[in-house]
Amino acid sequence: MKSSDSYPLLSGIDLPADLRRLPATQLEPLAAELRRYLIETVSQMGGHFAAGLGTVERTVALHYVFDTPRDRLVWDVGHQAYPHKVLTGRRDRLQTIKHKDGLAPFPTRKESEYDTFGVGHSSTSISAALGMAIGAARAGERRRVVAIIGDGAMSAGMAFEALNHAGSTDVDLLVILNDNDMSISENVGAFSNYFARVLSGKLYATLREGSKKVLKRMPTVWELARRSEEHMKGMILPGTIFEELGLNYIGPIDGHDLGALVSTLRNLRDAKGPQFLHIVTRKGKGYAPAEADPIKWHGPGPFDAKSGVIFKEKASGPSYSQVFGQWLCDMAEADSRIVGITPAMREGSGLVEFSRRFPDRYFDVAIAEQHAVTFAAGLACEGTVPVVAIYSTFLQRGYDQLVHDVALQDLPVVFAVDRAGLVGGDGATHQGSFDLSFLRCIPGLVVMAPADENECRQMLYTGVTLKCPAVVRYPRGTGPGAPIEAQMRALPLGKAEVRREGRSGLAILAFGALVPACAALADRLDATLVNMRFVKPLDEALVLDVAGRHEAIVTVEENVVAGGGGSAIDELLVAHGTALPVLNLGIPDQFIEHGSREECLAAAGLDAASLETTISQWWRVTKRPAAARSR
Repeated sequence: MKSSDSYPLLSGIDLPADLRRLPATQLEPLAAELRRYLIETVSQMGGHFAAGLGTVERTVALHYVFDTPRDRLVWDVGHQAYPHKVLTGRRDRLQTIKHKDGLAPFPTRKESEYDTFGVGHSSTSISAALGMAIGAARAGERRRVVAIIGDGAMSAGMAFEALNHAGSTDVDLLVILNDNDMSISENVGAFSNYFARVLSGKLYATLREGSKKVLKRMPTVWELARRSEEHMKGMILPGTIFEELGLNYIGPIDGHDLGALVSTLRNLRDAKGPQFLHIVTRKGKGYAPAEADPIKWHGPGPFDAKSGVIFKEKASGPSYSQVFGQWLCDMAEADSRIVGITPAMREGSGLVEFSRRFPDRYFDVAIAEQHAVTFAAGLACEGTVPVVAIYSTFLQRGYDQLVHDVALQDLPVVFAVDRAGLVGGDGATHQGSFDLSFLRCIPGLVVMAPADENECRQMLYTGVTLKCPAVVRYPRGTGPGAPIEAQMRALPLGKAEVRREGRSGLAILAFGALVPACAALADRLDATLVNMRFVKPLDEALVLDVAGRHEAIVTVEENVVAGGGGSAIDELLVAHGTALPVLNLGIPDQFIEHGSREECLAAAGLDAASLETTISQWWRVTKRPAAARSR
């Protein structure tokens, strides 16, 4: 980091124990330094930004009050965790975040003992924290467990399932809801901070618990007292729902008021039973451009900190997400039955323009992937044509609904599966490594993988023309630059495309985004190249024909080898008694960590150089001598 002159307090914080030695009067200046450090560092390398700026004071207060890592802090999603990483021994490595061999983009257990639970997907913190709290109690360990969840993550059913369970226990658990709406509601201020301190204090807790013991002996009076307490809180506080779930609700409290945070957290640290603290913060706090547009500044690339100008990389063409977004708008113009659904990924999935042009046909269901899938199924029952835009890694969360509510009922839902394959900087939690494997085993599902942008557009259209559920899976970023045809046409179902006929005896059967990388290699090896297009149904006739005319086959896909497209070809050949050497290339049996997309492909052995080395070496060993071929 910069010299200690620039950050006199922050430079002395190597671990939270150092923070806890500071007098309370130095917490505000420390928070100011931490926020400035985040702005300076992220401006140089990009990364998750606005969420972390909004949680600086809360993070300082948590590590100041609780004895971390003995006390457990369990983060949700992890976008908000940059300040946590800075305060827990990773300050001087923050500039490496999301880069190969650098800090992970989200909390991860193998990186630090302060990262008590690995996160990446949303709404897991309360479940994990409850498990830790009960586990610690069973082991006789006296430690506090805190779940920190954002308001967006509270929209997922899993969070409420965990709250429902927690409220039925007497475990000492604190759930903190970070409510980072665009503005701080007017009931947050001196009075509500005072009220929060009162409700979290020992006097209130003693009266509350004591009255329970006495009044429970008189059921009618107890019920009246319980309802009176809830209604009194409800006049001032939006906490009735949490009280009904069995948690003691405190708040809302200004999440940027360090004094109020520290005193309230100290009270709650000693409170018994499940507690719920509601704090309100401003996303992007302390950096005017991020406060004004927190969505734009959620995860920017490098930017000029003074002017607020984000440095844009020159794009060679439209991204696959943009191709999808344009296609959906074109389809909606032509067919009034089309609707678009997203689980809180409007910008990432390319749905901004569609949401503006067709607001009554656009549904953002929040972070609720299971609901998104079954909601689409219900729409399809009534003749609507639902298109679900969802990341590959998030579709995993709606798998049961995909099987039971869509496929089993043969409902014509189109899934536009973005970020399929290796995505880069967001790392292992967000790599779309498994979708071909978990999709192709589902009966009745059509699964397509485009080799370029135009094929993506035509496959999406193909999906809409089918009377069954269909998936189009495509990668993050731009494609090879194929010209995009305005006219939409349905591709022949289950038919692959031979892009090159070779004479060497080797055939390369490639799925999706890796077809272009295989094209130059096929030229150099004089190999046949097939763009498989469909993972399901497989073009069995073409595969068997190719197998009969070649000495060896290589399959290539940006998906795990286990159960993927290559496995489908292996199964077909075995079923027909066709014996020839087959090499299946794909993502190996490991989680691929963060880095650029190119670095992730190299780590998986799927970049152009690795493919050439692997295939060439294997082919040299496998192919028969020319004399043997001629007999």
